Amino acid sequence: MSAVDDVKKQPDEPGSASELPVALVTGAATGIGKACAEALAAKGYQVAMNYRSQGDAAEKVCEALPGSGHRCYQADVTQPEALADMVQCIQRDYGRIDVLVNAAGRYTPQSLDSAGVTDWHNDWLDCMALNLHAPVNLCYLVAPIMSALGKGRIINITSRGAFRGEPAAPAYGAAKSALNSATQSLALALGGRGIAVFAIAPGWTETPSASPRIAAQGWDGVAAQSPLNRVGRPEEIAALAAFLAEGDAEYLTGAIIDANGASHLRN
Repeated sequence: MSAVDDVKKQPDEPGSASELPVALVTGAATGIGKACAEALAAKGYQVAMNYRSQGDAAEKVCEALPGSGHRCYQADVTQPEALADMVQCIQRDYGRIDVLVNAAGRYTPQSLDSAGVTDWHNDWLDCMALNLHAPVNLCYLVAPIMSALGKGRIINITSRGAFRGEPAAPAYGAAKSALNSATQSLALALGGRGIAVFAIAPGWTETPSASPRIAAQGWDGVAAQSPLNRVGRPEEIAALAAFLAEGDAEYLTGAIIDANGASHLRN
């Protein structure tokens, strides 16, 4: 794990506690993670941007963020040791983490006609590592830091697929459903420490990863799933995340917020 500093926007000296709040956003180089980094920076947060492999893209986003004190941190979030190192670096650089947005994730297609049970099993392990284990491990790592502050916000990005089922990606649907459940459990466990925990469950959203799948199904048909006759935009999900990061949203802790343009409604 390595950390890449934004030389134009340095935070306080390592070891000193920043007076400005700090938001850690995973998967911040593109898509919903990028939009969340931008929205939180606009709210006055110093953003610690995590990326796995798209370093150039992450640095460009970082340089364009409003405000100051933003940095990029490279880490594969599926590796617990890399996550621990990254959180330690952020704690060293800023002295605090006020908000965590778990935006890193990936839709992972699966087939019941795969080569064999070993491939099927490994697909489940890989999907769970990214879409479930990574965010809950980060929750575990930031909870003591937020507890020391006496406050904090954790925002997990899940999916409407957690509710409607994903026949072509059952592990993905299961992982996002489990993350919803973990969100509620952590809200109960951490509420007494001043830490609120939320989940946002987006529907179809126009991101670099989702757009090819939308195109394959047909944009008009996918848009027609919503009465708004369109898919979501990353900045709409980010605006919700920025709202949840603020103090006025505390009583929503434990909420799983559907953000899918009424394309899927739960009973």
